[in-house]
Amino acid sequence: MDAHRTERVAEAIREALAELIQFEARDPRLAGVEVTVVHLDSGLRDAQVSVTVAGEEAAQEAALAALGHARHYFRREISTRLRTRRIPELHFELDREAESTARIELLLKRAARWRTKISNPAGGEPA
Repeated sequence: MDAHRTERVAEAIREALAELIQFEARDPRLAGVEVTVVHLDSGLRDAQVSVTVAGEEAAQEAALAALGHARHYFRREISTRLRTRRIPELHFELDREAESTARIELLLKRAARWRTKISNPAGGEPA
């Protein structure tokens, strides 16, 4: 299948899922869920949906369970919105890369503050 078409379908599924989760899902466990990326196989049979979940690990596991429970509902709703021949099976996973990115950003901010503090110990303007 055309790679460009696969990317377009993946992005359309991501947008539809994000809208469904944010505005139409009534499960409180899905309150802090954000769809980050959707990866489709070449035959459009399976979709790996990466999500980030705000909160502790227990909240993340509860959100994944809720997503797994509602995956058939999401698939049916996506099929009415996209009108493609085949809607892939949805498989949800936590996006660990987003957590790593946030951690790296935090560390870079700390390093910048530390450098500013070291280069200007009097507390005035940096040179």
